[in-house]
Amino acid sequence: MTLGIAGALDVTLKYLRRNCVQAELAESHSVSQPTISRATTAVTDTHAYAAKRTAEGKSKKDILRCLKRAIAREVFHLITHPQPVQSAADLRPARRQLGLTITDVANALGCGIAKISRIERGHIRDTRFLHDYRDWLTSQQSLRTAA
Repeated sequence: MTLGIAGALDVTLKYLRRNCVQAELAESHSVSQPTISRATTAVTDTHAYAAKRTAEGKSKKDILRCLKRAIAREVFHLITHPQPVQSAADLRPARRQLGLTITDVANALGCGIAKISRIERGHIRDTRFLHDYRDWLTSQQSLRTAA
């Protein structure tokens, strides 16, 4: 399961306001701890940016204005230049061709069977995981051809 924009915002606010531990946040949002870590990394980056600008003599108001502009530019860029979505249609046939079960893949990648199934059917989009899954299948194909 992924957080989405609203979930990432919720996690970030809880992380900042309540000093929640990332493991607790992961459990409460039913996601992995690395997912929470990626969501809260932006907070650390923002703190570093604010400290740098403060050292340069910028006021808090100027720093916030610069951050808002940067966010607006990034959102505009994402809207006007959407990223192509990778298809997962090739994963299930490749897995079956190797004679692997969903359980084999789930155990090797350290996730649940349901996640593999949902990725293969295109119900969820997790580009990082999709890339890892595709790389793992490629390595399995290499091992089979070498043997």
